[in-house]
Amino acid sequence: MCGIVGIVAAPGQPLAQESVGRAMNAAIVHRGPDDEGIYRDDQAMIGMRRLSIIDLAGGHQPLHGADGRVQVVFNGEIYNYRELRTELEQRGCRFATQSDTEVIVHGYLEFGERCFERLHGMFAIAIWDARSRTLLLARDRFGEKPLFYDDDGRRLAFASELKSLLQVPGFRREIDADAVQAYLCFGYVPAPASIFSGVRKLPPAHYLRYVDGRCELHRYWTLQFGQRRDLSEADAESELEVRLEQAVSSRLVADVPFGAFLSGGLDSSVVVALMARQMNRPVSTFSIGFREDAFNELSDARRVAQHFGTDHHEFIVEPDAVDLFEKLVWHLDEPFADSSAIPTYLVAQLARRSVKMVLTGDGGDEAFGGYDRYLRYLRLRRLGAARPLAALAARVGGHLLPGSHGYRLRRIGERLAQRFPEDYLSGVALTRADTAAALLGRAEPNHYRGLEQALREVPEGDPLDRIVAIDLHSYLPDDILVKLDRTAMANSLEGRAPLLDHRLVEFAVRLPHEMRVRDGRGKYLLRKVAARWLPPAQLSKPKQGFAIPLADWFRGDLRDLAADVIGSRAFRERGLLDARVAGDYLAAHLAGAADHGEILWSIVSLESWARRFLDGATAG
Repeated sequence: MCGIVGIVAAPGQPLAQESVGRAMNAAIVHRGPDDEGIYRDDQAMIGMRRLSIIDLAGGHQPLHGADGRVQVVFNGEIYNYRELRTELEQRGCRFATQSDTEVIVHGYLEFGERCFERLHGMFAIAIWDARSRTLLLARDRFGEKPLFYDDDGRRLAFASELKSLLQVPGFRREIDADAVQAYLCFGYVPAPASIFSGVRKLPPAHYLRYVDGRCELHRYWTLQFGQRRDLSEADAESELEVRLEQAVSSRLVADVPFGAFLSGGLDSSVVVALMARQMNRPVSTFSIGFREDAFNELSDARRVAQHFGTDHHEFIVEPDAVDLFEKLVWHLDEPFADSSAIPTYLVAQLARRSVKMVLTGDGGDEAFGGYDRYLRYLRLRRLGAARPLAALAARVGGHLLPGSHGYRLRRIGERLAQRFPEDYLSGVALTRADTAAALLGRAEPNHYRGLEQALREVPEGDPLDRIVAIDLHSYLPDDILVKLDRTAMANSLEGRAPLLDHRLVEFAVRLPHEMRVRDGRGKYLLRKVAARWLPPAQLSKPKQGFAIPLADWFRGDLRDLAADVIGSRAFRERGLLDARVAGDYLAAHLAGAADHGEILWSIVSLESWARRFLDGATAG
């Protein structure tokens, strides 16, 4: 695990000095405190910061082949590197290290650009081929590892984190207005856009070729929906168990201490169960809780920890954890309004005191249909031709009922009247279209701008497939995995997600609908298999998100922070949002007239990001 950076000059253009590469590396030292390296020739410079997990002594990067033609820097882990190494050795390749990085070097020399489809794991890779003067950038299938790039016509610069690009001479800090709108809607900036107009994110499952000053994007893998597996439920259970075992076992390869995040939910509990079955020592588990009962899952985590006899560690999040806010703004790179980044950072910090790598339960909800919003959406879809009449009844009833009940009924009526994808996106959006228009000071015809690429990936047919595809192509890589990567790496901790093994996800999304969602609950087949290992109470507990009590915090410890930001001259003059409208939301929230906690968090997060990344500060 590490961070990678680099610059390749277009033909006839000068290349930045090595000191620039060193500065880019220094900006992400948290990603790799154990080692660093830089390679530079007359056209290319690539570098890395390394967090040593495999082959502690021999995994220095950049790594090159015997003739020096190919230089590689790599962030992530290749879980099938031993199998690939054996295959490459049989083809005559000679290895000098035990690292998975060297498999990429020889894989490229043997298979060319087709090497990426052979890699199983999480990765962001840069390959500089000095003979063909070609740069290749590649990203893993689901976007577990980040990769930004900036092509200004004179050079292409790339980095694991946006802050490294700030070190490149001439970098343009120009805000993308569409990205601000998308952020306000969803709480993150969807790929391939970034908050800066000149910077792009390499999409998951793609590689980029840069040669002669020109970029080309290529997809190397596509997740296939709709091709249903024809197998009995008993056979599906057996196959799922095998695939889960394989996904976890392949991620237990490490030369350092490791453990697991344990939230108390089904997904992380399944991962811990499988770790306990495969390890000859107690699993180290790490959990975060809150004083507020509605947000606290510590008792569920303890039940699992006791069941498997883990070496369990806990931490209670207090409101004074908001002191972390400025640090998180820096590490998250872009405006990011998912407030669960705070407990995720704290559980990573807790884990790093004992281990250097953790397994997580991320990806299970998307693969197996576990989110409650999926169930709500499917219930509304079942109304079929009765939807218009139901929409009218809900809107009328919503205006007759007072308070929050009437508001929720009106919202249901709105969604029933919408077509796909708006009927799904309106239920997951952070802000309503009218709220966003008021804060931006303009009405936009497309409230869901920014998801164009994700929506192109949506299959026809099964409604569950369609909404899962949206989340797999946007919410998962641009929110969930950003949060995991940045908060873990901020603590120099590697996070691995077994439930995102692409072979497991391919199996899950091809299951019949009723093996994913049945009797009003998601993850049907996963629950059946998990019943072999977990306590019964763990299987029946309702789903609980990893949220923080924002409403209370903005009326308490966060009150002054919000007032200072929204009332500041800088916020008013910057003009990204309407300061008067933002002040009205804060006043209504403090008066108890409404819960605007999420909106206030997005406002404060955006302005705090602007102060760090636009007003000249470039150090963490």
